[in-house]
Amino acid sequence: MSRIGEWIAPRRLGPDFRWLLASSWTSNIGDGIALAASPLLIASLTSSPLLVAAGAAMQFLPWLLFGLFAGAVADRYDRRMLVMLANGSRAVVVAGLVGFLVTGQATVGIVLAVAFLYGTAEVFADTAGSTLLPMIVRGADLGVGNARLQAGFLVGNQLAGPPLGAFLFAAGAFWPFLVQILCVTLAVLLIARIARTTKSDDDAPVRVRGGRPIREGLRWLRGNPPVRTLVVIILVFNVTWAAPWSILVLYATERLGMGPVGFGALTTASAIGGIAATVAFGWLERRLSFATLMRVCLTLEVLMHLGFAVTTVPAVALAIMVGFGAYAFVWATISTTVRQRLVPLPLQGRIAAVNMVGVFGGLVIGQLLGGILAQSFGITAPWWFAFTGSAITLVVIWRSISSIAAAPPAADAPR
Repeated sequence: MSRIGEWIAPRRLGPDFRWLLASSWTSNIGDGIALAASPLLIASLTSSPLLVAAGAAMQFLPWLLFGLFAGAVADRYDRRMLVMLANGSRAVVVAGLVGFLVTGQATVGIVLAVAFLYGTAEVFADTAGSTLLPMIVRGADLGVGNARLQAGFLVGNQLAGPPLGAFLFAAGAFWPFLVQILCVTLAVLLIARIARTTKSDDDAPVRVRGGRPIREGLRWLRGNPPVRTLVVIILVFNVTWAAPWSILVLYATERLGMGPVGFGALTTASAIGGIAATVAFGWLERRLSFATLMRVCLTLEVLMHLGFAVTTVPAVALAIMVGFGAYAFVWATISTTVRQRLVPLPLQGRIAAVNMVGVFGGLVIGQLLGGILAQSFGITAPWWFAFTGSAITLVVIWRSISSIAAAPPAADAPR
């Protein structure tokens, strides 16, 4: 294996990790293509802001409706097979949309229905997929494993996929979705190469007694302070983060005077910062404790909100966004790694689902607050809300971060 290949997918993580990584990266490229193509398709069919916004809401609604159930399913059945079935369902759904586009029968209602069905399948695919890494690598390698998976999200979903999706849409409305089908199908074939997803027959996902798997997962979470606090942190910081992000396009065009191209540059700057962090993560993990890195990341988020609230200089905003992308990547990698180490294998799906419901619940609440604050008090009000709310939260949870990062791993978690 070349030096670059060894750095991307270290040999010590095993062949199953390489198949998982390849599948995840391929799937993320397809999702990134749809990230740009889907709103462009809806906008080409209607000029209604409400319907355009409804298309974006389809990304969150399935998580709020089915997230906890998907976690229970992931803990009850073969997780690799669930990922394959869910991704296969996504390909079938998009194939239906391509059929409507080719025949000229597509309507806004059909596109929204497809978005909802696709999002629902994605909930099951992502929930089950998030449990695979702890089942195929050692606990000491979870950090680098998650870093590589996050890198695929940044490159495929955030950096390469969207411009490719826009380019393909310009060539024809059905082309980006056809390529998306190919990406998702390839992801299924790649993950099928994983030899196994459990260490032995004895530690396979358990059949939960009494038919109350969701309640059992919530009970375990309530009784585990480190993981519970981590989930609360993620929920609150997503509320404060989503408030200003909901009006970022207005902030970029009206306050910074950057125009549509400048708005796109802000999101690209974030992805560049994240990619830089993928290169530095191994170095950071070897030299700093997780507790220190978590505190640094959350402190930088507080300062970033303050910086955006006071600056009117586009170059400063771009620099801040690069920093945001870097620490957001590090935080996402560490928080996922810590959770995976602390949660028993039979509960990985349910706790991951609770975490994702918190993420998307926080996004919905934050976006609503951001719109209300900007409408009532001006374009910078959401940033001041984010700065104040995140600063208060950080002060409250500062000491507990050490107990989260230093908590002993679950008895059957990878070591």
